[in-house]
Amino acid sequence: MNAAMLRSALRRNRSTSTVAASSYVLRRGFSTESAPERKVTILGAAGGIGQPLSLLMKLNPLVSKLALYDIAGTPGVAADVSHINTRSEVVGYASDEQLGKALEGSDIIIIPAGVPRKPGMTRDDLFKINAGIVKSLCEAIAKYSPNALVNMISNPVNSTVPIAAEVFKSNGVYDEKRLFGVTTLDVVRAKTFYAGKANANVAGVNVPVVGGHAGITILPLFSQATPKANLSDEVITALTKRTQDGGTEVVEAKAGKGSATLSMAYAGAIFADACLKGLNGVPDVVECSFVQSTVTELPFFASKVRLGKNGVEEVLGLGPLSDYEQQGLEALKPELKSSIEKGIAFVRGS
Repeated sequence: MNAAMLRSALRRNRSTSTVAASSYVLRRGFSTESAPERKVTILGAAGGIGQPLSLLMKLNPLVSKLALYDIAGTPGVAADVSHINTRSEVVGYASDEQLGKALEGSDIIIIPAGVPRKPGMTRDDLFKINAGIVKSLCEAIAKYSPNALVNMISNPVNSTVPIAAEVFKSNGVYDEKRLFGVTTLDVVRAKTFYAGKANANVAGVNVPVVGGHAGITILPLFSQATPKANLSDEVITALTKRTQDGGTEVVEAKAGKGSATLSMAYAGAIFADACLKGLNGVPDVVECSFVQSTVTELPFFASKVRLGKNGVEEVLGLGPLSDYEQQGLEALKPELKSSIEKGIAFVRGS
């Protein structure tokens, strides 16, 4: 084999391995070689969501530095994923003393920290534990990395996003364009369930999901789903209920030994990838997310959002709703309003 042929073979092999390592990422905007330097920090990296999320972000060619933080166990997770032959440099941080170092210089901060839901546990029970964790982490973000895009996964998102907003406001660093509640799992579920009933290739399915990220506040807009399918009202009702109850379905199936960690990690990685593409200037990156909004009378609401170099470039409207969806929208508002106010009151009361 001559030198030219050898170089060509090496280029082919390198290209194949790069694509394989990042095959879960859709619509790649940049090759590994041309992507800007980007630091992603995961707070809660040693947990049930954090570990698979760390793996998926290590596979993303748009990440150059991956900082993994948790109160314990992070050095082992960091050592494990650091052996994967992809672009990013991985550093693990543990304990409160190292939180600042983990956060400094971050472009995106993903927060899956907190406890998972267990059988019989309401999202209200979850709130009491996770609200304090989120508040303290956001205080640190305000101090060490106030310009990062913050992707909130910690439940209940309907309350933890308002908590983060209040903490950032009290520290004078709030930018509504840079705070996101990650509702991508609702979209992932709606796509999967719809594809099954519509007999469609799930890779080509799109379903917007609006509202919030708990129970009836989750409103999939199957009337806007593509490709179109002529599904009965009964099927649409059942699909809506299954999407709303997806988390409970997994908790029960795991018989008290876990919650939706793997699918949530996947959804978190998809949304973080969209944020990275937006930061890097890829046009027309649109995902659903729970953000500060004027789409309804509520201060926060999940809908389609166009992402860009500053985070939220545009919050998109709901589009035409079916009668069933319009009823669902009105029904979810009181509960979502209550959850938002609960988050705000938690910070102001403390």
